[in-house]
Amino acid sequence: MKSELVKDKSYIEFLSDLKKKIHLAQVKAALAVSAQMVFLYWEIGNSILRKQENEGWGAKVIERLSQDLRNAFPEIKGLSSRNLKYMRKFAETYPDVEFVQQVAAQIPWFHNCVLIDKVKSKKEREWYIQQTIQNGWSRNVLVHQIETNLYDRKEHLTHNFDVTLPKP
Repeated sequence: MKSELVKDKSYIEFLSDLKKKIHLAQVKAALAVSAQMVFLYWEIGNSILRKQENEGWGAKVIERLSQDLRNAFPEIKGLSSRNLKYMRKFAETYPDVEFVQQVAAQIPWFHNCVLIDKVKSKKEREWYIQQTIQNGWSRNVLVHQIETNLYDRKEHLTHNFDVTLPKP
């Protein structure tokens, strides 16, 4: 019976559908975790930024926070002083919590770090975020697109493709 079942077209399609559902659920779970971590990093960065503004804390507090957080959560990666500085810069770059929740959290953390490092214009950063979401760019592809000035090249092209071509 086992060999008959393996050859059964209905069974093969059923198995394939289940595999697709499992894979899709894994991808959705990973994206949800990524979005939550990006938002957490914004909250941490925003908290550091506010404390530094209100309490007059200097840059050294970040190193101390990193050490204390890593001691409290040794199993969690991403609490280095360098990453905490990125979190602070992320919150400073994107002060609007709604933008972070709705847009910036849709791309992975290190994509956001690349944008903070390499793109100074808010409009350009937002454009690259949208392109990353639409095209599923990896971090390396994003870096390549930035370094080859895709934004400037695309913005200077005039076309009406969006209006005249049917949606796929």
